[in-house]
Amino acid sequence: MAAILIVDDDHHLRRSFDKLLTQDGHTVKTASSGEAALPLARSDEFDLIIMDVRLPGMDGLRTFKAIREIEPLLPVIIMTAFGTTETAIEATKMGAFDYILKPFNIPEMLALIEKAVEAGRFMRSRVELDPVPETGSGEAIIGRSRAMQGVYKAIGRSASTDATVLIRGESGTGKELVARALYQHSARSHKPFLVINCVAIPETLLESELFGYEKGAFTGAVNRRVGRIEQADGGTVFLDEIGDMPFAIQAKILRLLQERSIERLGAREPIPVDVRIIAATNRNLEAALSEGKFREDLYYRLKVVTISLPPLRDREGDIPLLCEYFVRRYSKKMGVQDPGITGEAHEVLCGYSWPGNVRELANAVQKALIFNRGGPVLLEDIARVSAIAPDRTAQKPDLPEDAIRTWIRRYLNSQEAGLSTFDSAMEQFSAMLITEALNLNGGNKSRTAKMLGLSRPTLMAKIDKHRIRFETSAISEE
Repeated sequence: MAAILIVDDDHHLRRSFDKLLTQDGHTVKTASSGEAALPLARSDEFDLIIMDVRLPGMDGLRTFKAIREIEPLLPVIIMTAFGTTETAIEATKMGAFDYILKPFNIPEMLALIEKAVEAGRFMRSRVELDPVPETGSGEAIIGRSRAMQGVYKAIGRSASTDATVLIRGESGTGKELVARALYQHSARSHKPFLVINCVAIPETLLESELFGYEKGAFTGAVNRRVGRIEQADGGTVFLDEIGDMPFAIQAKILRLLQERSIERLGAREPIPVDVRIIAATNRNLEAALSEGKFREDLYYRLKVVTISLPPLRDREGDIPLLCEYFVRRYSKKMGVQDPGITGEAHEVLCGYSWPGNVRELANAVQKALIFNRGGPVLLEDIARVSAIAPDRTAQKPDLPEDAIRTWIRRYLNSQEAGLSTFDSAMEQFSAMLITEALNLNGGNKSRTAKMLGLSRPTLMAKIDKHRIRFETSAISEE
């Protein structure tokens, strides 16, 4: 759990926090003033500081500035009474994680603490790029395949710029790790890094969460609220699952990218902000464009740099490296010696198609370590805790989608790029589709036409166009 410092001159509040957070599994230290808090901030490693904006002696803003000098990436939650809200807002604009009004709702405070601790760990936990196994520690992006080498190059070339980056890839491929690596290798790495999941926040709340609001903007808006983007001023905002962002909010993100400004709900004047946007999606944005669900102008603004993460099924050579990394990492977390993994289990893991990608592999290895008895990870350990069954993993399943992707890759690699490439590929695919449908129906053209959703004359025309030839004995004229 987290190490938390409470700074408040109210003795009863400090005791209440200590009891509440200790019961929740956190380690708590307290200070009654800014002067008492600073030595603790220098000597101890905290995951979060919660402090009152009104303190005796050194006031809240001065204390906050001093804490930022000690540890710029340490999240700080400001507590405030109604009369000092403006001071709390000023602290938030200076980099405080958020503020909360006294007296506060306990579940609301606990939820805010959880978000702040997670955000702090994201900022301070380094993401290594394919580390040497013996020296690597913490989280890492693992892989030496050709596709992953391209990812590393893209991170290296774009991290030091302020360019907007769009990270694409299936669920579980590691898009968040790439976003964090971009942030940590950037000139903004000493400034905030905020993660906003566009599907985790209800649509009705997302706009106010992103942009904030003015007092009286809507029922219940009793005070001004600084939005997450404004909180990250000078830093980086990671918009995860941007393909699911409501269409109306997309226009405001476009304005942010174009004009470097936002408007709080209920505000009349734009507020300049300096943030870098990194976005990620597992959606087909091109399909969303054609369906009118994603703005074309935002699409082109986002993809200044595009980093495409390959699915794990296209990275077979990386699976052994990932297995070893996860066994080593989770063994260390569990406080046990690295037990290794048997060759048989290794073979099974390498033969599976991993529809859940790297996340699914990590979960399978972690569960296997939990349920085995200290020895090397066995095939039985893997099969017991995952969807992988030995009789299904002797060889990689020939999934239709895999076969199609393989054919497309081979075709594109064999062609010179040109205007006819797409049409030529579609012609070949159409011919193969009709041929296989005829084979499945024993050459019966009427049944083939019905299977393909074509009229019989259209089918006949396509057979002639593609010059599909069959033995006459195999063709049924029905």
